[in-house]
Amino acid sequence: MHPNANRTPSDAEEDAQEQRNRQLQELLNELRVAMPGVQVLFGFLLTVPFQQRFAQTSDAQKTLYVVTLCSAALATALLIGPSALHRVTFRARQKDFVIQFGTWEFLAGIAALAVTMCGAVLLVVSFLFSGPTPIAIVAVLAVVYLALWFGIGVWRRLRGKSA
Repeated sequence: MHPNANRTPSDAEEDAQEQRNRQLQELLNELRVAMPGVQVLFGFLLTVPFQQRFAQTSDAQKTLYVVTLCSAALATALLIGPSALHRVTFRARQKDFVIQFGTWEFLAGIAALAVTMCGAVLLVVSFLFSGPTPIAIVAVLAVVYLALWFGIGVWRRLRGKSA
């Protein structure tokens, strides 16, 4: 049995290489969670213009659709980016860069995903309702995404919470 097999790793106990390996593995696992949703949403958005009722959309809805589609494409690029970067730099002693830049790509990717999801919901709801209802629904969703995906983590980091 390995002498460290029963220990619970913490940043202080891990050597630098173990820490980088763990951080990279965590980043890649987080990307695996986000990607299926982005792929399904992007695929859905690619089919929308081919639906019969799309011709009934207003110019504003068509603009919203294009922004949402481009945001989905950007989210896809950003969320696939860390895996591609890891593969391109494999064995080039670039792990620290991959972790740092990959983390930035992941955070930017989920921000683009939030924009995509809000845009998709706004497009659908604006097709069903008029007035302030679509904006109110999307505003609530945007607050939920910001709070759950960014706000709680930022708040805890600012307060210095580690557990």
